[in-house]
Amino acid sequence: MQRSILSVFLLTIILVAGFGVEASSREGQTLATLSPGSTADYYQSMMGNIAGSWQEYGQLFTTLQGQWFWMVFLAIITVIPGIFLLHYLLIGAKHFNHDGERIYFFTLLNRIVHVIAAISFSLLVITGLLTIFGSVFGGGVFIRTARTVHLVSAIVFVIPCFLMFIMWFRDMLPRVYDFAWMFILGGYLSKEKKPVPAGKFNAGQKMYFWFATLGGGVMAYTGYIIWGFGADLDTIRLYTIIHNILGAIIVAFYLTHVYMAVFAIAGSLESMKSGYKSKDEVDILHSRYEYS
Repeated sequence: MQRSILSVFLLTIILVAGFGVEASSREGQTLATLSPGSTADYYQSMMGNIAGSWQEYGQLFTTLQGQWFWMVFLAIITVIPGIFLLHYLLIGAKHFNHDGERIYFFTLLNRIVHVIAAISFSLLVITGLLTIFGSVFGGGVFIRTARTVHLVSAIVFVIPCFLMFIMWFRDMLPRVYDFAWMFILGGYLSKEKKPVPAGKFNAGQKMYFWFATLGGGVMAYTGYIIWGFGADLDTIRLYTIIHNILGAIIVAFYLTHVYMAVFAIAGSLESMKSGYKSKDEVDILHSRYEYS
C-alpha cells in the first residue's frame, strides 16, 4: 500500500513537473509574441496552454460527461434488455433439432480465441459501465479496482481481437444478401422457421464484429491515451468523447449478441463448446453457407 502511494506520488510529481516545464516554455513563446501591455491576451493565451480551449472541446466535454453519457448508457442497459424480454415473451426462442446431422462450424482455435475474447470483453463492458456510474456506487476502492480490471482486460482483449480479425476477416466481409437479412431482421420477428439469407455469419454478427475489432482497436488506443494522459488536455477530452460514443454502440451490440447466443436460439452456445451446429440450424439461419 505504501509503495503504491509512493508510486502515485512520484508519478504525480513527474507529471506536474513535466506540465510545468512545458507550460513555462509555451509561456515564454507566448510572451514573446504579445505586444507590451496586452496582459489580458497574455493571460488568456497562457491559460489556454495550461487548461486547453474551453470553447473548442471543454464545454462539449463537460456537457456530455455531466449530463448525457450516463443517460445514454442507462437507456441502453434498460431499454434494450426490455425489448429483448418482450421479444422472448411474445415470440420466444427458435428451437432446432440437435440430435440429427451436425456441421463442423468452429475449429478448436476459433473456440479458444472466442472464449478468451468473450471473457475479457465482458469484463470490459461491466467495468466500463461501473466507471460510468461510479458516483452511484460511491466511487472509492470499488470503482478504482473496476478501472484497474478495465485496463487489464483491455490489454488481454487486444490479443484475441487481433486473432479474430485474422481468422474471420473474409467471412465477415459484407455480401449483397446481408441487406435482405437486415430487411427481415434475420427472421427473428416471426415464429416460423424459414431459411434466412446468411453465410457463416449473419449481417448482425458482421456489424458486431467490425465494431468489436476495429472499434475496439480505436477504443484501446484512445483508452491508452486517456489513461496515461499522453496528449494535451483538449485531445484527451476529444478521445474521451470518442471512447464513450463507441462504448455505447459496442455495449448495445454486446447485449444483442448475448441475447441471441443465450436466449434467442436454444442450444446456440453448444457450437462454441463442441464446434458443431445442427444441420437444421445451419439450413435455416445460415442458408447461404456452403459446407461439404
